[in-house]
Amino acid sequence: MVAYLCPPAVIHGKHTVRTSQIVDEVRGRHPNAPWAPRIDGIAASTGIETRGWMVPFEAAVAPGSGSGLPATAIGPAREALAGDGFTEQDVDRVIAALEATPAPQTVQERTAPAWSAVQSYGERAARGALQSAGLDAADVDCLITSHSTTPALPGLDVSLANQLPLRSDVLLLPATQWACIAGTRSLALAADLVAADPDRVVLVVIAEALSTTYQPADDTLESLIVRLLFADTAVAAVVTGRSRPESVLRLDAAWHHTLPGTRDLHRLETREDGTHFVMDRRGPRAVQETVTAMWEWLRLRYQDDPGSWHPDVLLAHPGGTRVLEYMEQTMPDGWPTGLLHYSRDSYTSGNRGGAAVFDIMRRAYDAGQKAGSRAVLYAAAPGLTATALEGEWL
Repeated sequence: MVAYLCPPAVIHGKHTVRTSQIVDEVRGRHPNAPWAPRIDGIAASTGIETRGWMVPFEAAVAPGSGSGLPATAIGPAREALAGDGFTEQDVDRVIAALEATPAPQTVQERTAPAWSAVQSYGERAARGALQSAGLDAADVDCLITSHSTTPALPGLDVSLANQLPLRSDVLLLPATQWACIAGTRSLALAADLVAADPDRVVLVVIAEALSTTYQPADDTLESLIVRLLFADTAVAAVVTGRSRPESVLRLDAAWHHTLPGTRDLHRLETREDGTHFVMDRRGPRAVQETVTAMWEWLRLRYQDDPGSWHPDVLLAHPGGTRVLEYMEQTMPDGWPTGLLHYSRDSYTSGNRGGAAVFDIMRRAYDAGQKAGSRAVLYAAAPGLTATALEGEWL
């Protein structure tokens, strides 16, 4: 496996959302939650002070346009209240109060603006990646896309095929359920495609509006953490089978790993009020298992040169600081410190899901990685599944 990657384009959400805004909104909405006295400490522990969203914060916390008492429910509500002994005057007051109470946003109200933004941001990222690669849309032979938080059919692949526009014979490969693993797995797939045809040009575009998982009514501790973590980002990059003057990273090998019995640890659920990201506290330990398996893959790959080989940069999106700490603690003896610098730097402005590895890679590229530097790219996602790649900066 040999593939060449051009510099990724990264488009951050333009609306800055401060952690203090989130804390104030959650505290005001859930003052009696068991975790309410600890909310400041929980927020500080994320290490995130601001994140960029594709939509304004006010849009995420706004009520829906509907009434808290739909017209179809007025009759049954009146009957129930009258049956409980309420006077007709009291029933009128209760019904009026319920009708005046706004309903939560619907799936459509939450998702439609985000889906529009995902398409716009995805197009900007795609054009930026093509420009960085010195190519035009007409040069693209295959498009791989991912956008797990805004389900749509047709998806981002068809949208971009029309917006850029792409040739009518371009192979479209949408992967909307890759989530956090979209960055590494899309590159692994692209590398396989160019290995089969070295003249093929593959464009990868990942656009995630993770802010759609911000659910104001949820009062669990896990929901609070979700609200504090996520950022919106669109990224794109070109992968080719032959080195180009614009190529910055050669990909040499890929590794995949899926843990059985872990499909319920992290997941997206679609409910009446939109998409909910459900977290399980066992998740970080499961991710750690994939990290351990990745170390073993690298050990076997370089077993003939264990003393002198190590990556010069580790571009890792494990989903949280606990796993970053675990990665540092379990690295093979003799590896240098600071390999996760760019991963930590990216995380200080939010968890970008599938877009994270490209953002981390862009930070390393902008910092001026030396030619010949070895790189390992890693990500884990709900499932629980992981993909890593190993390569060299050009």
